[in-house]
Amino acid sequence: MTLTDGAWPSVTPEAGRLDIDLAMQRGDFELKVEVVVPSGEVLGVLGPNGAGKSTLLRALAGLATISAGRILLGSQVLDDAAAGTFVPAEQRPVGLVFQDYRLFPHLTVRDNVAFAARSRGARRTDARRHADTFLAPLGLTELAHRRPAQLSGGQAQRVALARALAADPALLLLDEPLAALDARTRLDVRTELRRHLADFGGPVLLVTHDPLEAMVMTDRLLVIEDGKVVQEGTPSEVARRPSTQYVARLVGLNLYPGKAVSNDTVRLTGGGTLIAAPTDPLPGLDGEVLVALRPSAIAVHTEHPEHGSPRNVWEGTIGGLEMLADRVRAQVEGRPNALVDLTPAAVAELDLRPGVRVWLTAKATEVDIYPDPHLWPIPRTDGAA
Repeated sequence: MTLTDGAWPSVTPEAGRLDIDLAMQRGDFELKVEVVVPSGEVLGVLGPNGAGKSTLLRALAGLATISAGRILLGSQVLDDAAAGTFVPAEQRPVGLVFQDYRLFPHLTVRDNVAFAARSRGARRTDARRHADTFLAPLGLTELAHRRPAQLSGGQAQRVALARALAADPALLLLDEPLAALDARTRLDVRTELRRHLADFGGPVLLVTHDPLEAMVMTDRLLVIEDGKVVQEGTPSEVARRPSTQYVARLVGLNLYPGKAVSNDTVRLTGGGTLIAAPTDPLPGLDGEVLVALRPSAIAVHTEHPEHGSPRNVWEGTIGGLEMLADRVRAQVEGRPNALVDLTPAAVAELDLRPGVRVWLTAKATEVDIYPDPHLWPIPRTDGAA
C-alpha cells in the first residue's frame, strides 16, 4: 500500500477552539477533565486502560452525557449540564474513528465513505465522487467495491479513517486510529496522516497507547489516570519530565519521588539518595520533587567501582532481564530500584543473571530533578487564561 496515489483533499472546517470543562459519573468512576484545544492543534490523550480516555471521546462525540460542566466548539455549545443543552451526535460537526471501526456492513467501501455526504442530501454520484478523493491517499481505491466483511483489520481501519475525514468535520476524534495496522503500513499511514492533520482547520484529539505515535503525531499531550488529568505538556516536556510512574514507563525513564535536601541532593521516598549537577534552589512545596534518570545513563559493575567520577553509586541485585529490540533491560532491586539498559555483549561479559549482586553508577549530570507537578502547579501551555 502506498500513499502517493493521490493527495489529501482540502478540509477547511468552520471551527474554533475546543473548550472542555466536564465531569462524568459512571458508577464509582468519575472523570474530570479541563483543557482547551486551540484550532489546528493535535492533542494526544494518553492513559492506562480504564483511565477514561474513551469516555472523554464519547462525551465529545455526543454518545454520552456529562454530569457537570460544558463543552464548547468555537461559539457552539455542544453540552451544558447546568443549562440542559445537549446537541445529539448526528448534529455535531465531529468526525470519529472508532477503535473497532463500526463500518456499515451492507455498504461498500466507497458508500461507507460517501455516507456523510449522502446523509446531508448529496446525490449518490456526487457523494461517491467526493468519497473517491479520500480513498486514494489511503490506498483504498482498489477496495472501493468491497464490503467490510471482505476487508482485513488494517483495511477496515483505513476505511473508518477515510469516512471520518470525508464528513469534513470541525472536530476530529481518533481512538487508536492505527492500532490494527501492520508495522510497515502504520509507518506509511502515520506519516501521511500527520501531514494531513497539520493542515486540518479544527482541533484534533488522538487517543493512543503507542508512545511513538504520541510523540510524533501530536502537538501536546494530556495524560489521564483514574479519571484525572495528571500531566499536560508538549511531547518533549512529558518525555523529559514525567509526573507519574505510568508516564515514566511509557517514555522509558526511571522516576523517583523524594525531598530535595540541598540544591543538588534528593533523599528518595523509597530509600537512598541521588545527586544531580548543582542548580539554583528548587521551587516546590517543602522540597518535594521528582527525579528522572534514563536507563541508558546507568552503568553496571560486578565490583564496587573504586575509580571514576560518578557521584551516584549504589548496590543492588539483578531481579530480571528482558530483551528489548537490540538491547537488554535489567531490573535491579536496590535503594533505589532501577531499570538499566545494556548491550547483550555486556550482559554476557558481566555474566548477569537474576540474583547476581551488582553496583550501579550514574553521573550527576544525567540526573534530572524537578518539582512534583501534583504539588507545584505548572503553567498551562494551551493558550487559555
